[in-house]
Formats: sequence, structure tokens, C-alpha cells
Amino acid sequence: MKVTVFISLVLVSSGLFSQTIVGQWKTIDDETGKPRSIVKIYEQKGQFFGKIVKLFREPDEDQDPICEECEDERKGQKIIGMEIISEMKYNKGNDEYHKGEIMDPENGNIYDCKLWIEDGDLKVRGYLLFFYRTQTWLPYSSE
Repeated sequence: MKVTVFISLVLVSSGLFSQTIVGQWKTIDDETGKPRSIVKIYEQKGQFFGKIVKLFREPDEDQDPICEECEDERKGQKIIGMEIISEMKYNKGNDEYHKGEIMDPENGNIYDCKLWIEDGDLKVRGYLLFFYRTQTWLPYSSE
């Protein structure tokens, strides 16, 4: 009986420390606090990527816009379906995903990126030299 309880506690506690970023996340506008998009993060060959699968747009806005500000191969592509997080690698030592990039489709800028889970939310940090901005993305399941 004691062994069963011990094994159960070990299995539950190990799950608490190794949360995955794989899944869908709701992005929130820094200025308005309103939802902006849903990003699906997935793993491919040991790296993690994220693409926009849904946008929350006002009725008078283009519901299926293209990335006019992008300067790479994404220029002119539809934002829905666009990969905005690329080549993230998991660092088990500090339970973070790093060494990848994130692209802001509003301005086309590409930043170094770091991701981690904190209190069940996804922290997304984009870097440009020594400057950075961190956003909190919320877990999302279909409504």
C-alpha cells in the first residue's frame, strides 16, 4: 500500500514540473487586453513551432488578412495558417524553450524567443539585442 501511494505521488509530482507548450494558446493584445489570435504550438523532429489558426477581428476588419509588413518569404501570405514561432528547442535544465524565433505579423519584425510555462499560462518573450517584451498567452480549448 505504501509503495503504491509513493509511486502515485512521484508520477503526479513529475507531471507538475514538466508541462509542455504543445497545444493551443490565446494571445492577448498588450494595450486593449482583448484576445488577438489562437496560436497552435506543435513539435516536429524535436523542435517546436507555432502557427496562427484563428484571429479575433472586429466586424469592419479584414477577416482573412495577409502579412503586408513581412519582409521574408511570408510577405503576402495569409496570416491565418502562418508560422510565427520557429525552431524552438527545449532546455530541460531550466524548463524553457529557447534558441528559436518569433515573428510579429503586425510589423513583420522577427525576434529571438524564449517560452516557458508559469502558473499554467505560456510566457512568450521576444528579444531584440538587450531589449525584450514578455506576453502572457492563455491556454485555449475550442469554445
